[in-house]
Amino acid sequence: MCGRFALAVNPETLKSHFNLGGALELAPSWNIAPSLNIATITDDQTGRRQLNMRRWGLIPSWAKDATVGNKLNNARGETVAEKPSFQSALKSRRCLIPASGFYEWHTENGVKQPYFISLQSGELMAFAGIWETWLPAKGEPVESCCIITTAANSIMEPIHERMPVILDAEHWPLWLSAKEQKADHLLTKLCPHEASSMQAWPVSRELNRIGARNDAGLVEPVVITQVVPPAKQGALF
Repeated sequence: MCGRFALAVNPETLKSHFNLGGALELAPSWNIAPSLNIATITDDQTGRRQLNMRRWGLIPSWAKDATVGNKLNNARGETVAEKPSFQSALKSRRCLIPASGFYEWHTENGVKQPYFISLQSGELMAFAGIWETWLPAKGEPVESCCIITTAANSIMEPIHERMPVILDAEHWPLWLSAKEQKADHLLTKLCPHEASSMQAWPVSRELNRIGARNDAGLVEPVVITQVVPPAKQGALF
């Protein structure tokens, strides 16, 4: 799964990396959580890509209310083409979700230790995503999205059994193309990223408190000196 990530980069760097059109105004964030509006990239079919903000937590077009999105932050790559919540979006509403890196937790002796995972090159990641438009009975349409996940690679296995699908630049055109609607072609791209190009390290357990912090210190490595059960952690938990 992917439950938290970071996107902390100069807007011009983001624009250049993904060949985005238009002006960008995007504040850096080191603590992006579900239900927030996140950056998504789509292809306008004119050769330029556009960045739009969409709610993280996919709300299917047929949903009776928006709360269903709280359970649809991720879509499993193995079943995304089969699940009613995701089928239509996979066929015609795909996006890239840019990230500097993502967080995952390893639990030992009841303690959840977060790790930050990124590319060794320092380049931005592009998660495979899908998006939807939901029309409420009253109010404005809501655009939402989710991140597709896959089995862990060797760097992730000691931490967690799942990871987001990270697409290499050579696969972006196919993923964003409205002309490509064959699930079997798309599913071949939903695989674990090459582990040798990635890195991971433990970070502060303050990340466990959603919304507690949002600064660069959250991605700084920490030394795990002792795994202490939650009952002895005091106010931290």
